Amino acid sequence: METRQQERGQGHIRTGLLDPEPVTEVDEEMVSDVDLNNTLTDEEREEILSELTKLEEDISTLRQVLASKEKHHSELKAKLGITPLIEFKQNFNRSWYDMQTSTAYKKTSETLSTAGQKTSAAFTTLGTAISRKFGDMRNSPSFKSFEEKVECTVSNIKTKVGSQGGGGSFEEVLSSAAHASAQETPSNNMSESSDHERTC
Repeated sequence: METRQQERGQGHIRTGLLDPEPVTEVDEEMVSDVDLNNTLTDEEREEILSELTKLEEDISTLRQVLASKEKHHSELKAKLGITPLIEFKQNFNRSWYDMQTSTAYKKTSETLSTAGQKTSAAFTTLGTAISRKFGDMRNSPSFKSFEEKVECTVSNIKTKVGSQGGGGSFEEVLSSAAHASAQETPSNNMSESSDHERTC
């Protein structure tokens, strides 16, 4: 037990006959040097290093040339009065035009237009159907009966308001008409209600 605790303190745990070895990291440069040294001759290595140096010099020269040309480019734009904001607007307009003339945009636009037309037609059909239903309902016998009762009640109210000669308020007349209307029972014969409606 003591050996086990001592070994834990050192970072190793002995679990069997074989002692685990700590994992060591290998430097990538060492691996690549080893691989290159094993496969390349000294002449080939010198040639590659020379070519690498030349490429690095070319890259440096090209960066300097590019920086010089970018500076000259911005100076010319400044002389023409082209600011970054104006340039952004021009790029945006150009991109927008390119997008609008693309096939995908045209197909999407046509699809949305067709969908809009179909939706509009559906709402028109729905509105027509609702109007037709309201028309059918208004022509139904029950609605006509209701309409006649309302007309009769209104004419009774007008008659009572006119006959009282200002003796009562409109609210009193309205409540008395409602009370009279409540007195009539639905069990009355249909012919009686028809006679009553005709007297209005």
